[in-house]
Amino acid sequence: MSIKDNLIKIKSELPQGVSLVAVSKFHPASAVIQAIEAGQSVFGENRVQEASQKFEEVKKSFPNVKLRIIGQLQRNKVKEAVKIADAIDSVDRIELIEEIEKQAAKLDKQIQVLLELRTGEESKSGFESQEKIFEALKEIAERAPHIEPRGFMTMAPFTQDQSLVRAAFKKLKETQEKAQVQFSQFDLRELSMGMSGDWKIAVEEGSTMVRIGTAIFGERDYGAAK
Repeated sequence: MSIKDNLIKIKSELPQGVSLVAVSKFHPASAVIQAIEAGQSVFGENRVQEASQKFEEVKKSFPNVKLRIIGQLQRNKVKEAVKIADAIDSVDRIELIEEIEKQAAKLDKQIQVLLELRTGEESKSGFESQEKIFEALKEIAERAPHIEPRGFMTMAPFTQDQSLVRAAFKKLKETQEKAQVQFSQFDLRELSMGMSGDWKIAVEEGSTMVRIGTAIFGERDYGAAK
């Protein structure tokens, strides 16, 4: 099936109110353009350098396309990420919030973020607890006027045990509900959870944003994006 056919199929299965982030990492700009021409407008990239090279060109022709950074972000890549991205979905530590605010202030740019909660393996990135998430929101509320928190992100554990996957998504939903009460000044409705293999479970558990790559673009071509 073509990229267009894959997008039509996935979008036909997504409930109303659930948005699609097309994960285009390791896929060339030509594949992104095919997706745009098929009606997709929001894309996710893991690596800032690759995203910058790809989307600076893409946005010249398609300025309304939105780019979200979804991979773990190194502090020395924040300047470029803030410059090119419409949102950073993988904010996983206070130091990153401080650097995003610093770089966004230089550009006088408001940037949306999602806070990432670790709900699976210890090796995954993300804040380690709800308490750490609340500390991060407090930091944003008090010291980061250029950052707009819009919700939360997680990656479920890599397992065939659906009960563990479902538990991870439930944990993020619970965090969102508690945070929205405690930080009512923010609109924290977004829950970015669910990828190509588990997005249907994520939607059942309240996901508002799914990140799908392989089911749209096929297997990654690791040389194509270089």
